Amino acid sequence: MGFIAYSLLYSIAKGDVFGKDQPIILVLLDIPPMLPVLDGVVMELQDCALPLLREVIPTDKVEVGFKDLDAAILVGSMPRKEGMERKDLLKANVAIFKAQGAALEKYAKKTVRVLVVGNPANTNCLIASKSAPSIPKENFSCLTRLDHNRARSQVAMRCGVPADAVKNVIIWGNHSSTQYPDVHHAMVNVHGKEVEAYSAVKDDSWLKGDFISTVQLRGAAVIKARKLSSAMSAAKAICDHMRDWWFGTLDGEFMSMGVYAGGNSYGIPEDLIYSFPVHIKNKSWNIHDGLPVNDFSRAKMDATAAELVEERDTALSFLSQDSGFESRLCRSRRTHGSRPSPLPSPYGSCSDETRL
Repeated sequence: MGFIAYSLLYSIAKGDVFGKDQPIILVLLDIPPMLPVLDGVVMELQDCALPLLREVIPTDKVEVGFKDLDAAILVGSMPRKEGMERKDLLKANVAIFKAQGAALEKYAKKTVRVLVVGNPANTNCLIASKSAPSIPKENFSCLTRLDHNRARSQVAMRCGVPADAVKNVIIWGNHSSTQYPDVHHAMVNVHGKEVEAYSAVKDDSWLKGDFISTVQLRGAAVIKARKLSSAMSAAKAICDHMRDWWFGTLDGEFMSMGVYAGGNSYGIPEDLIYSFPVHIKNKSWNIHDGLPVNDFSRAKMDATAAELVEERDTALSFLSQDSGFESRLCRSRRTHGSRPSPLPSPYGSCSDETRL
């Protein structure tokens, strides 16, 4: 189990994501050598004595890990190793996410909501969706909320306000260094009054320069400083993403999600998973259409789309090839298990639990 999954589990299990009255069954799927580690994580979760946590199921079997899921959080992917060509990385991840998509198709509920975190997240999400044709495309998304939170935080720090005083930043495109953090439609609450971000910051050159590059390269900066990739902030972003998907966004606000580009009004090629501003109601997202796009934004939105088209075309060239299943991933909410680790259930029947 990686650092992101480990950082994520407590928040899910104590009700921060799916609600304070929602019983939870966590299913932890990993490769066989990691099962002893998962047993230790199960013990820790049991020792937390969390009232919502009904069961934790550690497994290395896909038929257990994917069965009847309400939500699937696919955290793991093949990391790029020294000397590995980009196409080799894509090929390895196509094999992984083709298998995971097929497992979702075979075992999960057709209403499952799937969040792909493992990189390259957008293209991995596309492959998983294509491999699960009976699950609606709208049920698949990839994580760009970490980038969204980074952008929001940068603007807030620049303005000297709390992060929740900033709303409607946008991450367009790929979860990569070509992503476009856009604040042309963002608002900042300054002394109780909402003003446009450009007016609040009062530094156009920063917003069109260092701000964008800081957000784009933040992951690399964390790795350089920590010698490890982002974990705590990534786990927080996953929680934010799934909570909004479950409970909706506030009126007048939108968030960034990597979603199917079909039918968008921004001229983005349709067969992509692309990060857009979305608003959410009743567990369904809709792209926030009709925002004006200036020439500066147009160029950056198109550049990141071009990268995604290239990734997609390379990945699809591998998709028809047979592949095995190997990856690390974390699931939460309900599932059966061959190695169940039951926890006391003060509420009796678990028929209304959520499986992850």
